[in-house]
Amino acid sequence: MTTQIHPVDHELIQAAAHVARTRCQGDNHTMAAAARARDGRIITAVNAYHFTGGPCAELVVIGAAAAQGAYELDTIVAVGDRDRGVVPPCGRCRQVLLDYFPALKVIVGEHHRIRTVLITDLLPESYIWADHQLDAE
Repeated sequence: MTTQIHPVDHELIQAAAHVARTRCQGDNHTMAAAARARDGRIITAVNAYHFTGGPCAELVVIGAAAAQGAYELDTIVAVGDRDRGVVPPCGRCRQVLLDYFPALKVIVGEHHRIRTVLITDLLPESYIWADHQLDAE
């Protein structure tokens, strides 16, 4: 694991917290995510819970970013409703985030221990989907 110190994007945390506070209502939307695109824009989204496995907020933000023409994300954070604060991505999200954005920074931790790490630090010795695809001929 190659842990590097990256600055924490507090504006990104505040954006996700605002969405969690104002848009997450009931059991269908309990998490908010905010991502900073390479061009500096902040894209936000909420999860879409469903018992069949609805997408997490981090995955919804990938689609929302693409819909806005932002295909390169620099940093992402998820925040829980009911003032739960920063929540680390689940295993599925870690894998998807790694496959889409191998240089992505992720904000994790709680309270005074918030920090920014590379997605590769959250998924060491990981399976890289693209590395195992046959080249199209």
